[in-house]
Amino acid sequence: MATTPVPARTLGTAGPLTSALGLGCMGMSALYGTADRAESIATIHAALDAGVTLLDTGDFYGMGHNELLIGEALRSAPAAHREKALTSVKFGALRTVEGGFTGYDGRPNAVKNFAAYSLQRLGTDHIDIYRIARVDPDVPIEETVGAIAELIEAGHVRYVGLSEVGADTIRRAAATAPITDLQIEYSLISRGIEAEILPTTRELGIGITAYGVLSRGLISGHFTHDRELAPGDFRSMSPRFQGENLRHNLGLVDALRKIADQKGVSVAQTAIAWVSARGEDIVPLIGARTRDRLTEALGSLDVTLDAADIAAIEEAVPAGSAAGDRYPAAQMAHLDSER
Repeated sequence: MATTPVPARTLGTAGPLTSALGLGCMGMSALYGTADRAESIATIHAALDAGVTLLDTGDFYGMGHNELLIGEALRSAPAAHREKALTSVKFGALRTVEGGFTGYDGRPNAVKNFAAYSLQRLGTDHIDIYRIARVDPDVPIEETVGAIAELIEAGHVRYVGLSEVGADTIRRAAATAPITDLQIEYSLISRGIEAEILPTTRELGIGITAYGVLSRGLISGHFTHDRELAPGDFRSMSPRFQGENLRHNLGLVDALRKIADQKGVSVAQTAIAWVSARGEDIVPLIGARTRDRLTEALGSLDVTLDAADIAAIEEAVPAGSAAGDRYPAAQMAHLDSER
């Protein structure tokens, strides 16, 4: 694990104290091929042992599988770790039996229904941070956030979060209830939030939990041109992993590797450290599915980037230099943050 203790950061001006790195648990249940249940639980335990307190999930990851997994891991963790753990849960995605996505439901009654099932699967009496995964275009964000606020009043949820929303929606949500954080993709090759969204969250005192900091493994330093993906792996449909896009993007990784090698650290550690260095209001979510990957990610805490390092990294991987959108077109259409 990292030799540097995991420091704490506050999510937003009025949010909870959390670890400076969070553990994104999605890959333990969905979208990246088969995961090993025992190794997944061991990885969650190792993260808690290292001082990671924020566990991020969605009720639709594996149609409830991920919440059940986290619930099992928390029950078998030492009491001290269990008490410090914070659960961040996304809801609202509608699934088919076959695993397809059919839309999002942000109606107040649906919000409360989703929460009831999540609490049962997690085996907890409250969810720390609750957020709709994507805005329901048929339901004003004020109604969805208002329902979460009612869950807070009832003691079932502690904080309101947002996910993948643009500046206007952030302002409308914040006028309805205090918002702890915005969860959104942010990495060296996904820097769209810097123009308008990040200034808005900073103006309003809202934190950022950054997912995709390694762009689903693309800029981890471990992905190769000839890698064979398992059936159902999200990356087989992701534009950034296709053909010439992939070749171009791995060229950016090669440029980043030169800087990482000079510092004696890994590509992944360099990429994570860059996101961490963007501000104390940003908490990167590391999507480690194994203890080995977790150990590497936590090693980013030992990486110090000075102004010259950051300039060199951004010269190697300039803003907007990635080839391909971060989601297929149909999923991009659901992103309020991209409008």
